[in-house]
Amino acid sequence: MTETPRPATLDSLTATAKQAASKGLPPVHLWNPDYCGEIDMRIASDGSWHYLGTPIGRPALVKLFSTILRKDPERYVLVTPVERVGIIVDDAPFIAVAMDRHEQNGMQRLEFRTNVDDHVVAGPDHPMRFAPDIKGGLKPYIHVRADLWAKVSRPVFYDLVALGEERMIDDKKMFGIASDGSFFPMIEADRLADL
Repeated sequence: MTETPRPATLDSLTATAKQAASKGLPPVHLWNPDYCGEIDMRIASDGSWHYLGTPIGRPALVKLFSTILRKDPERYVLVTPVERVGIIVDDAPFIAVAMDRHEQNGMQRLEFRTNVDDHVVAGPDHPMRFAPDIKGGLKPYIHVRADLWAKVSRPVFYDLVALGEERMIDDKKMFGIASDGSFFPMIEADRLADL
């Protein structure tokens, strides 16, 4: 007779996450504990984390949980060496809240900081993508790690658009952004007014 895994509690996740994160970003991609079901945790589209319907007001706790977040094929999970629980993510798990522009070897490099203090440079290892917004316009995202993305906040998106340029891609004039030797098309240049 196999024992059914007991549901995780916030305290058990916190304790195990602290231990796992003590040496840097935990290797969540290597862990495959039993699935313990859903926990009442949600990441809202504005990047805020909620537990039992209440916002988690401690940034250090949110940052800690962000280190054990993983995207499995069927759901987002918080995973430790001993438990794996599903959570709800409304859009992207992170928000890019700041961007710095640097020049290196004559190339523009755009470094983004997320709401949980991840720092990534848009480029081959951290591509950007632009999805249509149901309200019109575009929703920009940057890859953070594994299959986890950050939605670019509206103020940062305005700064991004100001740095945009036009390039020919597959015989179409595209407006996009260059960073670290890569070009990420946003929209056809003749549709710029749609932004």
